[in-house]
Amino acid sequence: MSPPGSRPQALLDALRSLLGAGHVLQHDADLAPWTRDWRGRYQGRALALVAPGDTRQVAEVLQLCGAHGVGVVPQGGNTGLVGGATPDASGEQLLLSLRRLDRVRSLSAADGVMVAEAGCIVQAVQQQAEAQGLLFPLSLAAEGSATIGGVLSTNAGGTAVLRYGNARALCLGLEVVNARGEIWDGLSSLRKDNTGYDLRDLFIGAEGTLGVITAASLQLYARPAAQRTALAQLAHVGDAVELFQRARGALGAGLTGFELMSGHSLQLVHQHFPQLARPLQPGAPWWVLLELSDDEGEEHARQRLEQVLGDALEAGLVRDAAVAQSLAQARQMWALREHIPLAQASEGLNIKHDIAVPISAMAAFVEGTAELVLQAVPGARLIVFGHLGDGNLHYNVQAPQGADAAAFLQRHQETCNRVVHDAAAACGGSFSAEHGIGQLKTPELLRYKSPVALEMMRSIKQALDPQGLLNPGKVLPVRWR
Repeated sequence: MSPPGSRPQALLDALRSLLGAGHVLQHDADLAPWTRDWRGRYQGRALALVAPGDTRQVAEVLQLCGAHGVGVVPQGGNTGLVGGATPDASGEQLLLSLRRLDRVRSLSAADGVMVAEAGCIVQAVQQQAEAQGLLFPLSLAAEGSATIGGVLSTNAGGTAVLRYGNARALCLGLEVVNARGEIWDGLSSLRKDNTGYDLRDLFIGAEGTLGVITAASLQLYARPAAQRTALAQLAHVGDAVELFQRARGALGAGLTGFELMSGHSLQLVHQHFPQLARPLQPGAPWWVLLELSDDEGEEHARQRLEQVLGDALEAGLVRDAAVAQSLAQARQMWALREHIPLAQASEGLNIKHDIAVPISAMAAFVEGTAELVLQAVPGARLIVFGHLGDGNLHYNVQAPQGADAAAFLQRHQETCNRVVHDAAAACGGSFSAEHGIGQLKTPELLRYKSPVALEMMRSIKQALDPQGLLNPGKVLPVRWR
């Protein structure tokens, strides 16, 4: 056996021989974009970054890493928010980039299925579907850089979950390389396949800790004949909940988006992005963004949406509202929602919470938690927004105006987490709705998951990755045995 100090060099030599020297990066300048997470919370070091060109090469990389006992951190677009794709600080882990696996292998309009590799950008998949008159409905702010493998490994949500479900609901089958470097071909296009354990669902949401997703069969839908978007101003979260119930009752499955935004969120957007259009005058405490997909046409969609909003105005639920009259106006409305995370990043580090609560508890949660947070952290700014229609809120806490954001984060992170996550749990909610666990939320998983659930998760990890080399330290702690 080679002495320990020679193993990394032997591994790197083998990787260069397999992939070519141009696809094995070691210099700090080359690694810098990939060893830091999107939020700037985590800065790691890597032994190297490797970029296989196909599934067989991914399998051979994992075989080599298993033989050398080297941990592997899979990475797609590096747009995650919980440090799930960032290596640790040891410099001993290998970054496995899937960005070269970017082919659409097939698209069947008859089946409504596209088989796309893990490195395909979400937006590119949307465009390929659109070119065939079909719809891939997963939509999120990072869709221009997030990859299919990444959104499946985190079971991402986005703005259309209300109608189409999250990433799991849009995936019919997977191709996965396991920890032993074996390829599982589970690329089924069947809606019904009741043949034993559903292995697919083990890997979706597992953040690369059980296997590496290399391709997926994605479910496509018929494109709606028309879409209409509207923006409404409200006084209370309770009014937004009632508006949602009215809209869902009147529009049914056509209601594809229902986003809640606090007035403070939009103030931050206008502060950092003053060039964005303002469809309504600012000043309202709460805003709602609605989207209707209609199977008949533009005029029918407009009438239905205007009827819902008109009734809500008469009932006193809505202060003011605007219905987009063009695609350009709809994009302007969505731009306000999509720029909230960017405005927060421009303002400085903040304490993010990606929580889910029952819709029936939404108003009480928002009001009660705000009081508790401000008691614990006077002067903090609450930036609350998210997908009210599926109960997912981004309940973020920004430092007081002019305060040192980094110092604020370090001092108050744990306190705010306890307040927000305890409040979510108390009403039957979750501390993670769509961002995953990564390394940021591992302590929360241990705190809020039941011992029975944790033991089952540990048993699955032990069975599928006995060496603990797949994305070490993510989801379950490093020394979980």
